[in-house]
Amino acid sequence: MHAARLIDALVRQTTVLIAGLATASGQRAQLAHVANLVFADLVRELREQGIGNKVIADMFGMALRTYRRKVARLSASQTVQGQSLWEAVLAHVQQRGPVSRADVLQRFARDDETVLRSVLLDLIETGLMRAEGEGDAVELTAAATAPTPDPAQQAATLESLVLVALHRSGPLELAELAKLVPASQPELDAALAQLVESGLATLEQRGPHKRWGCERCVIGFGDELGWEAAVLDHYQAMVGALVHKLRSGARRSALGDHIGGSTFVFDLWEGHPLQARALGYLRSMREQGSALRQAIDEHAAATPMPGQAKALRVVAYVGQNVTTTEDGDED
Repeated sequence: MHAARLIDALVRQTTVLIAGLATASGQRAQLAHVANLVFADLVRELREQGIGNKVIADMFGMALRTYRRKVARLSASQTVQGQSLWEAVLAHVQQRGPVSRADVLQRFARDDETVLRSVLLDLIETGLMRAEGEGDAVELTAAATAPTPDPAQQAATLESLVLVALHRSGPLELAELAKLVPASQPELDAALAQLVESGLATLEQRGPHKRWGCERCVIGFGDELGWEAAVLDHYQAMVGALVHKLRSGARRSALGDHIGGSTFVFDLWEGHPLQARALGYLRSMREQGSALRQAIDEHAAATPMPGQAKALRVVAYVGQNVTTTEDGDED
């Protein structure tokens, strides 16, 4: 399988999506952490597939020593739980700046000093932080950032993302949830507490182990507050199906497949006799899906699952886009 060109094309389309999300609200979302996040997540996924550090370093075109240093910079801070050292240092300077380098070294004394100094240098070189002075007395100031969103809206968005993660992958322990929804431990604790209190999530505790779950997650049509969660839900459903098929070894599709996806393109014109049917394709799929889910829920309420049966979850995703052309150019 020659995947290099496909990977390049997928990265390109993913950056288009990220750029759209970054400007969707009319404000510029901060993207400085994206490259680090992609690197850290790729390393984690490759490790989970059993690939060793030397091979991963080669895949990134890095010397093993350089690779290990970068991994250390992006690993979880020993001082601030739930954040990488890179994120934690940047947040500290943003909140407290200007601060001296000595102040940062003291604040993150539990982290390796060599790695910490490397993080500071990286933040300065990328323009996220300015430095004035010399030595440890140098003053560090964070570069200007976008206005902070409304805290209540931020909390609601995080809760919706957590709910989707719990429904699709739960029950989950806190550490498992943090891999799916990047947020600090206090933020996740607050979101989980609110979801449990409102009855949207469940908590089961066995000894010291806590696991949160969600049996039902429906993002209603017209619900503006849940649009971020809807995007995540759709995207991870698509990715999950593709990855599952790749890992199964399948390289072709069949009409009777249970796992996979299909894309249909309908070329027609305004006023075409089948225009309404083509434009209504998404609606018809939504109506079919909603009716099927209701029928399954009603059957489950009336008939319990047989004791020997294995639970089965079918995740279907549907999307649609419409473009117009004029004089051969896409609007």
